[in-house]
Amino acid sequence: MTGSRLARLGRSAAALLPSAADYRDLGRTWRGDVVAGVTVGIVALPLALAFGVSSGAGAEAGLVTAIVAGVVAAVFGGSNVQVSGPTGAMVVVLAPIVASHGAGVLALVSVVAGLVVVAGGVLRLGRAVSYIPWPVIEGFTLGIAVIIFLQQVPAAVGAAAGDSTNAAVAAVQSLAAVEWPAVAWSLGIVVVVAAIMLVAPRLHPKLPGSIIAIIVVSVVAALVQAPVSTIGELPVGLPAPALPVGDWATVTGLAGAALTVAALAAIESLLSARVAASISDTGPYDADRELVGQGLASVAAGLFGGMPATGAIARTAVNVRSGGRTRLAAVVHALLLLVIVLVGGSVVAVIPLAALAGVLMVTATRMISVATVRTVLGSTRSDAVVFVVTAVITVSFDLIYAVLIGIAVAAFFALRALSRSSGVHREELPSPAEPGDERIALFRLEGALFFGAAERMLERVGDIRGIEVVIIRMSQLQLLDATGAQVITELITALERRGVTVLVKGIRSDHLGVATRVGVVSSLRHQNHLFDDLGLAVAHARSHVARAAAQ
Repeated sequence: MTGSRLARLGRSAAALLPSAADYRDLGRTWRGDVVAGVTVGIVALPLALAFGVSSGAGAEAGLVTAIVAGVVAAVFGGSNVQVSGPTGAMVVVLAPIVASHGAGVLALVSVVAGLVVVAGGVLRLGRAVSYIPWPVIEGFTLGIAVIIFLQQVPAAVGAAAGDSTNAAVAAVQSLAAVEWPAVAWSLGIVVVVAAIMLVAPRLHPKLPGSIIAIIVVSVVAALVQAPVSTIGELPVGLPAPALPVGDWATVTGLAGAALTVAALAAIESLLSARVAASISDTGPYDADRELVGQGLASVAAGLFGGMPATGAIARTAVNVRSGGRTRLAAVVHALLLLVIVLVGGSVVAVIPLAALAGVLMVTATRMISVATVRTVLGSTRSDAVVFVVTAVITVSFDLIYAVLIGIAVAAFFALRALSRSSGVHREELPSPAEPGDERIALFRLEGALFFGAAERMLERVGDIRGIEVVIIRMSQLQLLDATGAQVITELITALERRGVTVLVKGIRSDHLGVATRVGVVSSLRHQNHLFDDLGLAVAHARSHVARAAAQ
């Protein structure tokens, strides 16, 4: 390996690691970063608790993940303002895993998935998320919001969750198990929490509605000794780090779940980082470094008994709007949560689970933008179909399948539109007309000649009759793939076999390579049947017809 190649590899590896440049603006932004970090920490506390409980891993796992992953992702990630931790989308994936294998496997899944995400960053796969169409992203978001809301139904009615791993079915099953009067207390708490969260921002934009709501209902529930389930005692401090327990058979058995978690972590984190870059003035994000940072965050969270983490769009937006400009803000948010764990565990223990359900129900509702839904549905029919299909599959089946199928459907519509924009047009020969011109056919190919449009061109040109010379103009082609070149080769061969001479005019320089390799040029009867000028091609065709008539 040459020295220059080693130097390039060294620079590439260094770009994925933290550097002093990450904090060059800290001297003038640290006050705003601290304020933003505290603000995000207040917002993140109820969400971390709620997502931990909703996943089945427990409130402690949610807090541990927010603390450990929050610091690691902030230091190693590719965004200056991204805030990471447990998220609703990840809970949607983790809840069925916990239901099937138990909460004990989450640490192992987190470590394995984290290593996969790190590998994606090292392999420079970060920009892949840019290929996900907007309707897929919005349909995915809508589906996740619906699932999060449905997952809170059991806690909201004070009943055990159903046996089904599908959130909608489990919600219906829990409704069948409702007991009175316990349901009145749980529903009342949810209503009060939702009301406070909706009213607080209207009184003042910076009022932390979720924290206020949780404090109010927790105090009232404790004073009247309401018959509702609470979080329960949390350990003081963070657990000691330890390698997850599991043999090779366990790892292979959870491989599918870990890959799903890794894919979701990568997609959500990169989408969140992209949103953060669009709403902040802290510069672009490094997609590959972001994957490395998020992967290391999930590995670290797993070592401390937490759950996989991703970039959190809502918390990141709060960070930016509160004045966060460097990674210090995300670190402060995690440190604030750590202080709460160290000194406030007994206070957190009395929070009703229904209160957390109310927080997540409001959060899920806020994830749905009616204006965005209306825009997508009103844009084009194909985009509306992609949006609806993605959302329905997300709720009904699986998140990753939903994204893959949504991309496939979007690709189908895109290829169909590209195919329809392609054309094969027969043109009149340049004036003045000469005898024998009726024996010459001039066809112009335009747009894209690829596997989706090539067959139509073959049918159109191949059906001609009573023609001695065909001129194919290729200078207007914008796209030519191997399939298109092969169809042109087959067309030339078929016409020549029928005694029709084929002339090709204007192969673009960027198409010449594939046309030559596939056989377009070699299929011509003579090498001088390839022209750069239309006038010369027409003159050659007319001379050919004249010679044939003279014989």
